[in-house]
Amino acid sequence: MPTLLVIDEDSTIRELLHQFFSKGYECDMAARADQALQYLEFKEYDAIITDVFMPGIGGLQILKRIQQRHLTTPVIVISGKGNKFQDFFMEMGAFAYFTKPLRLKEIELAVLRAIAHHQTI
Repeated sequence: MPTLLVIDEDSTIRELLHQFFSKGYECDMAARADQALQYLEFKEYDAIITDVFMPGIGGLQILKRIQQRHLTTPVIVISGKGNKFQDFFMEMGAFAYFTKPLRLKEIELAVLRAIAHHQTI
């Protein structure tokens, strides 16, 4: 079963994504980036979904840390701040970028592409 990590301080978003993906994926949840980094010490994921703005370590820092330790793991970025950071995150190596409110079918397609990409590397 493919593995997915969702990182978002908003419990509503985390639960929404968990309910949506848990039927077909082994789906772990983290409310903060430091918690996600602890998961990443012991487990490799096929894809990661992370929010941009979180207390403490933010989306850019988590993206960089994932790229350092898990170079082939695709990171999908979500943001409640609109598209103004999209180009920046894509240039920094994000696999995809979505704005809130989330369109679950679009994220599902991105996760499918990300996992397929990860499994071919």
